[in-house]
Amino acid sequence: MSEVNIEKWVTLKEVQSYLGVGRETVLAWIAKRNMPAYKVGRLWKFKLSEVDEWIRSGGAADDRVDDKNNEDGE
Repeated sequence: MSEVNIEKWVTLKEVQSYLGVGRETVLAWIAKRNMPAYKVGRLWKFKLSEVDEWIRSGGAADDRVDDKNNEDGE
C-alpha cells in the first residue's frame, strides 16, 4: 500500500511566523507581488511548498512594499 503525502493548508498567522514577517507585509505581497495565496471565505490559506518556491524565485526580494514608516523621502 502506498502512502499519499497531502500537504496541509496553513493560515496567515502561520505564514507570518514561518517567514518572520508581519501581517501587513504578507497582505502586501499577496496584493502586489503575486504571493501564492487562496481566499477561503474570509480567511487566507497557503501551501508552504508554494510559498517556498515563490521565495526562491525572488518573489519577496526587496521587501519594501509601500513602507509606510519611511515617508520622509529616504
